[in-house]
Amino acid sequence: MKKIIVIFLFLFAIKGHSQFNNSMFSKDPIINLENFQKQKLYFGFYLGLNSFDFKIDYKTNLPTDIDVLVKKSTGFNVGLVADLKLQEYISLRFEPGLYYSTRDLIYPENYFDSSATIGNRTRQVNSTYLHFPLLVKFLSVRTGNIRPYLLGGVSATLNLSSNSKSLEDNSSEIFRVKAWTKNYEMGFGIDFFSEYFIFSPSVRGVFGINDELIRDNASSSFPNAIDTNSSPYTSNIQSIKNRAVFINFTFH
Repeated sequence: MKKIIVIFLFLFAIKGHSQFNNSMFSKDPIINLENFQKQKLYFGFYLGLNSFDFKIDYKTNLPTDIDVLVKKSTGFNVGLVADLKLQEYISLRFEPGLYYSTRDLIYPENYFDSSATIGNRTRQVNSTYLHFPLLVKFLSVRTGNIRPYLLGGVSATLNLSSNSKSLEDNSSEIFRVKAWTKNYEMGFGIDFFSEYFIFSPSVRGVFGINDELIRDNASSSFPNAIDTNSSPYTSNIQSIKNRAVFINFTFH
């Protein structure tokens, strides 16, 4: 992820080097798009990267060596932005988007008998999210062509790959989570005003509120488990909640 971000910013810097220096960082910069953010409502779009994780809580009456390893990867984001000005330094933002991510859950060996392979102990969770955040943007005073800001709010997420309606479970290698989750979000960013558009990179943390795990069926059989009548994948887990970091590059 870091390499992709560096390359993106490097290319952006090269393309606009001369104009950027004259209009943004010089002692007396030319003020670009001076009245743009004075509009009551304006729109944009974003592209970005994400890193999704799970926060896993376990049942208190179980041993401490039960942690499930979450192997993360970098996903991508794309979406739209609607910004409603409430007053000079506060705006309300709606940023619906499509987010793709994948995670591997690797279960510890002591959940299974000696015949279990790494394949038995691993569940891949592919997620395609429709993300609907409603955020409040707190703007600082504009300095030349730069304006930092803070973001915070709530969101709802629909997981199109949740398997929530599947009657099969982990005994058939189907890992199930709930389709809808709720989150709260916090982050920061900077508006850079160029001659023709606003470029706005931001970083945001997303924290799930509700447990999204669907437990395995009580009637299922798990032949590789120590207890074949109990699911090694869900029976020890109190809750699973989403958490993620978003890096978005927004254009207005």
